Amino acid sequence: MESTVKTKRPTRRRVVVTGMGLVTPVGQNPDEYYNNLLEGVSGISEIESFDCSNYPTRIAGEIKRFSTDGWIAPKLSKRLDKFMLYMLVAGKKAVADGGLTEGGMEKIDKTRCGVLIGSGMGGMKVVSDSIEALKVSYRKMTPFCVPFSSTNMGSSLLAIDLGWMGPTYSISTACATSNFCILNAANHIIDGDADMMLCGGSESAVIPIGVGGFVACKALSERNDDPTKASRPWDSGRDGFVMGEGAGVLLLEELEHAKKRDANIYAEVLGGSFSSDAYHMTTPHPKGSGVILCIEKALSQSGVAREDVNYINAHATSTPVGDIKEYQAIVHCFGQNQELRVNSSKSMIGHLMGASGAVEAIATIQAIRTGWVHPNLNLDHPDKDVDMNVLVGQKKERLDIKVALSNSFGFGGHNSSILFAPFH
Repeated sequence: MESTVKTKRPTRRRVVVTGMGLVTPVGQNPDEYYNNLLEGVSGISEIESFDCSNYPTRIAGEIKRFSTDGWIAPKLSKRLDKFMLYMLVAGKKAVADGGLTEGGMEKIDKTRCGVLIGSGMGGMKVVSDSIEALKVSYRKMTPFCVPFSSTNMGSSLLAIDLGWMGPTYSISTACATSNFCILNAANHIIDGDADMMLCGGSESAVIPIGVGGFVACKALSERNDDPTKASRPWDSGRDGFVMGEGAGVLLLEELEHAKKRDANIYAEVLGGSFSSDAYHMTTPHPKGSGVILCIEKALSQSGVAREDVNYINAHATSTPVGDIKEYQAIVHCFGQNQELRVNSSKSMIGHLMGASGAVEAIATIQAIRTGWVHPNLNLDHPDKDVDMNVLVGQKKERLDIKVALSNSFGFGGHNSSILFAPFH
């Protein structure tokens, strides 16, 4: 980096991003996805996958076009829960994007390659369908009910398909799932357990039991008459989050390993951290102490100077309390940084829950690569407690990113922050 950057690289195995794959409401590949974010294209619309006319919330970031052709065998595709389909397709896209063709696969040590992709909700559709079958008879239940509802099975199926024998499992920490998976995958590489890791998250909960469950929590926006305006982080008119679905997967790799195979390096993972609010199941800590602790630990453990962080892709879900508590924690940690710009991808794609951290990490990496940060859609009347000198407006902005931070928080008080930077 240029001489003004004060961040000191730790003398340990370095981790870089060499592949990305995703499935989202606004794009099926990283470039299409990020171009739509930059242009303020919303993927939020009326739910079409089931009749929700009697629900108070009838909108979501629902994926309208999705095909497994060329990625998953037709027979398996019919059996799997959609969260697994999204995960497998995004994972295989990341592998392909990383240049691991059939010939490339033969040159790597598969015992040192692992898969760590999680889900917050797992196979809810498989469980829901099995409950309906059980009402008739246990004999009507599918033998795939247990394995295909488990959050770990997507990682396992991907590892089986690729023949990767390294660390393979899943983590489930609600809406912080992806970040937990990405950072733990990076740590496997740093610790020498692996040279390559596929990591991220997947979610498909836009089904009756999923929407109904969040309606019961009174967590969702009810702005059904204007779906694209419903998700509005930091806007004074926000009334809850909008559910989304999809998957995001990163291919992480040890730097020298990536160089040896002449891989295309998108960005570097400098590190990150986790913390717990230890306060409440669903409500953030009133002083934001868990988030502040998480960010401070991420900076100190990664050797990153706080003044070098000039972009944050926030968790900001468009909830009345959560948005402000995160904003206040960010200002507490970075308030002296005049260059800081903050946005939320959820204003356009909704909240992908267990997959949100991964697709937002990809947005963060794309911001680093392109030099553009996407707008905060629907920020028509900013909350009185926010400063628009910190938040990105409703148009994309140019930004030469030194270090970027991506936040994800989940029910249960799970906090996670990951630091990305341009590779030099």
